[in-house]
Amino acid sequence: MRRREFLAGVGYAAAWPVVARAQQRALPVIGILGGGSRSAFDFALSALAQGLRQQGFVEDRNVSIQYSWADGHYDLLASMAAEFVRRRVSVIVTLQGTVTAEAAKAATSTIPIVFTLGTDPVAAGLVKSLNRPEINLTGSTSLTVELAPKRLEMLHDLVPNVTRIGFLINPEAGSAVETVMKEENEAAATLGIQVHPESISSDRDFDSAFEGLARLRVGALDVSSEPFHLSRRERIVALAARYRIPAVYSHREYVKAGGLMSYGPNSTASYVVVGEYAGRILKGEKPADLPVVQPTEIELVINLKTAKALGLTVPQSILLRADEVIE
Repeated sequence: MRRREFLAGVGYAAAWPVVARAQQRALPVIGILGGGSRSAFDFALSALAQGLRQQGFVEDRNVSIQYSWADGHYDLLASMAAEFVRRRVSVIVTLQGTVTAEAAKAATSTIPIVFTLGTDPVAAGLVKSLNRPEINLTGSTSLTVELAPKRLEMLHDLVPNVTRIGFLINPEAGSAVETVMKEENEAAATLGIQVHPESISSDRDFDSAFEGLARLRVGALDVSSEPFHLSRRERIVALAARYRIPAVYSHREYVKAGGLMSYGPNSTASYVVVGEYAGRILKGEKPADLPVVQPTEIELVINLKTAKALGLTVPQSILLRADEVIE
C-alpha cells in the first residue's frame, strides 16, 4: 500500500454517513495490520475468520474488522499502527513478521495485540515469556527462522553436490534478519556449504537479485520467511524456475504456487489460533494470560512436477518423510 492510498482510505472512512459510523462503533473492532498484500494473505484471513467463528464472532455481524496493508513498504507500518490506536480498536492483529509486530508494540502498551511470527518472540524482545507474556502481546509463532538448519539439511539431501547456495533476505524485516542470518550461517558451516545472501526489499530488486545468484553460480536457494517475499511468492517461484535453481521455502503456499519444496509448520493452523485468541480477548481475557502458541507439527511438502522440470530425482528418503507430495 502506498502512503497516498492509505491516507485516501482514511479520508473515505471519515466520509461515511453519521448513522453508518454509529453502527460501526457499536461493534468491537479488530484492526488487521499486514506487512504484505491482502491478495497474498487470503489463506490467512480465511483461517483467522475460522478462529473467530469458533469463539462466536462473525465479521459485520458482531465484530467489525478494519484492514491496513503495507505491501512491503514497512516504513508505513508505524503510521498504520498509530491510526488503529487513534481509532481505539479493541484488538490489533499483526499478520506474519517481526517488523509488523514491532510496529504495533511501539504504537501502544494498552490495546491488546495478537501476532503471528516466524521467530522466537522472547528472543525478539516482544514478550517476556512464552507461557506468560506479561504484557499486552501474545499470539502464535511458527519458528520458521529457527527451522533454517533443517531446511538446509533437506536441501543438501536433495542436491548433495551443491556447495554454494543463495539466501533471499529482506534487510527491512526487523530484528529477525540478524537472527536468521546467524542460524543460516551456522547450519551451512556444519554442512560445508557457503551461503550468499541476496537482498530483496522492493519489486525492483527481484531481477537483479536473481541475476546476482546466477553470476555466483549458486546451486540451490533458501528463501527466508518474510511478509513481502510471501506476498510475491509467484514471482520468486517463477524466477527460481527460469534460472533453474532448486529452492526450499518455509511455507507450503510457495509449493502450491509451483515451488520445489517447503519445510515448516502449517501456517493455516497458526492463523486459526490467532483468530481464536482475538475472540477470547474480545470476551474479556487478557493477552498477558494467554501463552504464545508454538507449532506442534512440522510438515514437508514436495512438488514432483517442479523437481522433474529441474531434472531432479527426489530421494526415496525424502519422499517417505513428506506429508504431501504434489504430482
